[in-house]
Amino acid sequence: MTYDETLAFLYAQLPMYQRVGAAGFKKGLGNTEALLAAMGHPERRFRSVHVAGTNGKGSSSHLLAAVLQSAGYRVGLYTSPHLRAFTERVRLNGQELAPAYLVAWVEKWRGLFAEIQPSFFEMCVALAFCYFADEAVDVAVVEVGLGGRLDSTNVITPLVSLITNISYDHQAMLGDTLPEIAGEKAGIIKPGVPVVVSQTQPEVAAVFAAKAAAEAAPLTWADRVYAVAPGPAGAPADAAAGTQLFDVARAGAPYLPGASLGLLGDYQALNLPGVLAVLDELRTQGFALPEAAVRQGLRDVGALTGLRGRWSILGHAPLVVADTGHNEAGLRLVMQQLLRVPHERLHLVIGTVNDKDVGPVLALLPPAATYYFARP
Repeated sequence: MTYDETLAFLYAQLPMYQRVGAAGFKKGLGNTEALLAAMGHPERRFRSVHVAGTNGKGSSSHLLAAVLQSAGYRVGLYTSPHLRAFTERVRLNGQELAPAYLVAWVEKWRGLFAEIQPSFFEMCVALAFCYFADEAVDVAVVEVGLGGRLDSTNVITPLVSLITNISYDHQAMLGDTLPEIAGEKAGIIKPGVPVVVSQTQPEVAAVFAAKAAAEAAPLTWADRVYAVAPGPAGAPADAAAGTQLFDVARAGAPYLPGASLGLLGDYQALNLPGVLAVLDELRTQGFALPEAAVRQGLRDVGALTGLRGRWSILGHAPLVVADTGHNEAGLRLVMQQLLRVPHERLHLVIGTVNDKDVGPVLALLPPAATYYFARP
């Protein structure tokens, strides 16, 4: 098949969740386990970090990959969804998956797909794990697709797990309460594997503590270790340079003064503690991650990993900002930041899949704006 035919084949299996909502989601690990067993268990041939959460897991995954790359490691990165090109989902040191690899991989396993009937996402996960194994990565950062416990990525045994944030999203599949949702996210906690939780949230802290205890998994509450404040003299974000400055303290002592972060969203201050705590855990497992690599990775995350869509400035006359915030908690932070931006006229383009509870989201949007509602 050609590359375009290969993509059409993948999309036809079970449509992308991002296009059709819940109909594109298949619960359970059975198909993924069957695929990987037939492929020789590629998921066992590389070390990994597993990242779950409602908001912040994509940014955190890219930041971890950027620091590891800056330290000289060969780093795989699996994220979803893609924004423009399918190959964004699977990266090696920031470089997208080669289309030729995808074509050859699908051709090789088409018979197996006919037998197992995997979903689109299940095939994506198997593809990423084969690629990381074939490329002999030093470590792969693997972002959960949806939930955690039943997500296709949850077949790995990582070096460390990270859970970023719990808020309302995908309730039809994950539960109607924050503890229920947290229970699904906590499903990535493995026996004896250290787990970092970025934010201490009173409503769900007991869920993570209980699961970690049951699995004898060492638990770190990152925001109890790291404090993140605006940089020197409240230095503002530099939109033109695409950076913002933070002063980071560890256990109450200065740790990374004047750290430059190459992501502009206010919400990145909530992600940093979890990222830094995961790096601490990797150091205890033998990774060499000097301060210079941490600073470079945080500053150059966009160039190193290709991350886009987090308060991304697409143009300046007029100012055009793109953000992938897509639920109540995420959009509340985006709207707070947006309303601080001086403007004469505000235009908002919004698209969502059909399983979203749009009522709470619409309530956050400013009345004084022109709206364009579109399909994603």
